[in-house]
Amino acid sequence: MKTKTLLKSRRGISPILATLLLIVIAVAAIVVTYAWIMIYMRSAGQQAGVMIKIENVYFHDGKNVTVTVRNTGTSDTNIVSVYMGESTYNLQRIWEGSKPLPAKTDVTIEIQLDQNWTSHKTYYFKAIAEGGQETALEPYTAP
Repeated sequence: MKTKTLLKSRRGISPILATLLLIVIAVAAIVVTYAWIMIYMRSAGQQAGVMIKIENVYFHDGKNVTVTVRNTGTSDTNIVSVYMGESTYNLQRIWEGSKPLPAKTDVTIEIQLDQNWTSHKTYYFKAIAEGGQETALEPYTAP
């Protein structure tokens, strides 16, 4: 008999306590979601800071190449190296230095390369900025 009265005497938590518990859980979920979104947006903003692109490649005299680079991002940077190769797998660094490249302007920089090339052959180019950002591999065919 005692077990029946014990089960009947149990009551649930009060409605006020249940409401407070739900509010605490909801606030905790909002804080966690906010923190995750802020971390995601910060990393996305940094990636958009520097966005370099090879605008064009000019082949001169069978032994010189000029690479034109533009920064379409929101932060200034320096171009530190340029790679060139006959395929996407055998790129070689053919220029290393530091050339300033401002952000979001109509300014492009031209990098002169002393590199032999063969007519009607396709070459791949890639430029790398100071923070490690790099352009997509761009194929250009020599005239």
